[in-house]
Amino acid sequence: MNKIIIISATVAALVLAGFALLLSQPNQPANYDSLAQCLTDKGAVMYGAAWCSHCQAQKKDFGDAFRLINYVECPDQTELCLAKNISGYPTWIFSDGSRLEGAQSLADLSAKTACALPK
Repeated sequence: MNKIIIISATVAALVLAGFALLLSQPNQPANYDSLAQCLTDKGAVMYGAAWCSHCQAQKKDFGDAFRLINYVECPDQTELCLAKNISGYPTWIFSDGSRLEGAQSLADLSAKTACALPK
C-alpha cells in the first residue's frame, strides 16, 4: 500500500513539474518570415490603410514578419490604388492578376501562392 502511495505521489509530482515547466516558458509566436518573404517573392501585394481594423488584424497575423510583405498604404498612394481598382481593405493582388479581398488567413495565403506555412 505504501508503494502505491509513493509511486502515485512521484507520478503526480512529475506531472506537476512538467506543467510548471511548460507554463514558465514564454509563449513564442510562430516566425512567419519565410512565408512573408515567399509571398513577396511571388509578387503578392497587400493594399490597405493604417486606420483599417481588418488591415491591422492582417498585419498582426504576420507579427514582425509583416515588414517583409509588399504593402501599399492606399491613402498615401491614392492614384496607384485607384488604378488597381482597390475598393476595400485589405486587398491582396497576386502576380497572376487575381485578388482576394478582406483579411485572409495565413493558410489561405499559403494555399493561394504555394508558399509553405511554418509550423
